[in-house]
Amino acid sequence: MRRVRPLGRAARREWGPLWTTVRAALAANRLRAVPMTLAAVCLTALLQVAQNRSWGYGPVQALGAVRAEDPLPAALLRTPLSLFVPALDLPVWGALAQVLLVFGIAEICLGRWRTLLIAYVATLAGTLYARIGVAAGPDGFLGLPGSDAQVVDTGPSAAVVALAVCVCCAYRARFTGGLVIVAMVAEIAVKNNLAGKEHLAAIAAALVLCAVPALRRRSRQGLGAGAGTLSGAPPIRSWNLRRGPAQRTSWW
Repeated sequence: MRRVRPLGRAARREWGPLWTTVRAALAANRLRAVPMTLAAVCLTALLQVAQNRSWGYGPVQALGAVRAEDPLPAALLRTPLSLFVPALDLPVWGALAQVLLVFGIAEICLGRWRTLLIAYVATLAGTLYARIGVAAGPDGFLGLPGSDAQVVDTGPSAAVVALAVCVCCAYRARFTGGLVIVAMVAEIAVKNNLAGKEHLAAIAAALVLCAVPALRRRSRQGLGAGAGTLSGAPPIRSWNLRRGPAQRTSWW
C-alpha cells in the first residue's frame, strides 16, 4: 500500500489536469466535443478504403501521397490531405485509433484550430526533412539514401506524435512527453527507416511550437517587471496557469 500511494500521487500529478479537462468536455458535450476528430477519422477510413480499390488508388496517390522526389509545389498541395492517408503496409485500425485518441484529446485540450495547425506543421516538417535528407545524401548530416525519395511520407502518425508532445507540454505531463520522445528514438534504433526519422522531425517542430509561447510569456513578464520597477510600483505578476481544477499552461 505504501508503494501504491506514491504511484497514485505521481499519476494524478502527471495526468490529473489532463484527465479532468477531457472528462469534463466529454461529459458536457459528448461527441460534440470532438467534431474535427470524428471528421478526421471518417476521412482516414474513407481514404483507406479508396486506396485499396483499383478505382481509388490512383486518385488518392495523386491527391495525398507525398514523396521527396515530387516537385515542391505539388508536394505542398498534397501535404494537407496526406495527413489522413494511412500507410498501405500497416493495419488501418492502428491509424484510426491513434487519430481518434490523440486528435480527440488535442482538440479538447488545445482547441480545434491549434490542433490542425500543429498537425499540419508537423507533417510539413517531415516532408521538408525528407527532401533535405535525400539532397544531402547518405553521407551527409541527417542524410538519407536516394531510394527514400520514392517512399511515401508518413501519414497521420507524424501529426499524432507531435500532438501528443504538445499536449504533454501544455499540461506539464513531462514524463509522458519524454516517454513519447524516447519511444520514437527507439523506433529509429530498431527500424531505421524514413517514417521514424520523419517522426523525429515532427517532434522537433512540436518542441519549437511549444517553446515559442513560453518565450513570449517570459518576454511579457520581463517587460512587465521592468515597467513596474521604473514606476516605483511593485511588478505585476503574470500567471501562467488558469484557475480551476484543470489547470494548464496557456497557449498563445
